[in-house]
Amino acid sequence: MDRDPAAVRDTYDRIAGHFAETREYPWPEVESFLAEDAPAGGVALDLGCGNGRHAELLAERCDRVLACDISRGLLENARERASERVFDAELLQTDASALPLRDGAVSAATYVATLHHLPARDARVASLNELARVLGPCGRALVSAWSTAHDRFEADEGFDTTVDWTLPGGETVPRFYHIYAPGEFDADLRGSALAVRRSFVSSGNCYAVVEAE
Repeated sequence: MDRDPAAVRDTYDRIAGHFAETREYPWPEVESFLAEDAPAGGVALDLGCGNGRHAELLAERCDRVLACDISRGLLENARERASERVFDAELLQTDASALPLRDGAVSAATYVATLHHLPARDARVASLNELARVLGPCGRALVSAWSTAHDRFEADEGFDTTVDWTLPGGETVPRFYHIYAPGEFDADLRGSALAVRRSFVSSGNCYAVVEAE
């Protein structure tokens, strides 16, 4: 199992086009967060933006959107989506554990389906600390990770694994995942500089609405 962060970038560069084609619609949990918890206006951050489907939602309610991903291939797909659907997002290629943003710059953020791809716990917690650093005093974020609560897993504790992505033609590309137990997810959040407003499990994923401490 390759735990090199660069391997995550290379994997998503390799599958970016096909991956983006299968990620058309925003998650309902993100829609609910934006409707119920996220401040309107200001600067929004979509961390691990993929093809930009959630950046598009953020652009509808915020003044400026920063869409970040480690994969240049996925950022190109996000650029195409923004052009086709006519919304503005500034695209940044960056590691989630070292954001090139100033302290307190962000009013609303989504960090979904990305935390579980960071190969080391230290990097995962560092990314949560970075999210806390860039959130403003009234800022809110939604964090998610794949969970042992998903019906495809039979485990009570978190574990590392790979999940294959199948490209057209049948080639498989392994993707690193850390599958979080719900209690472990909450513990990593508590061990970071984030304050948890509420956490829950939905559709096999752990979620938390958070703010900076």
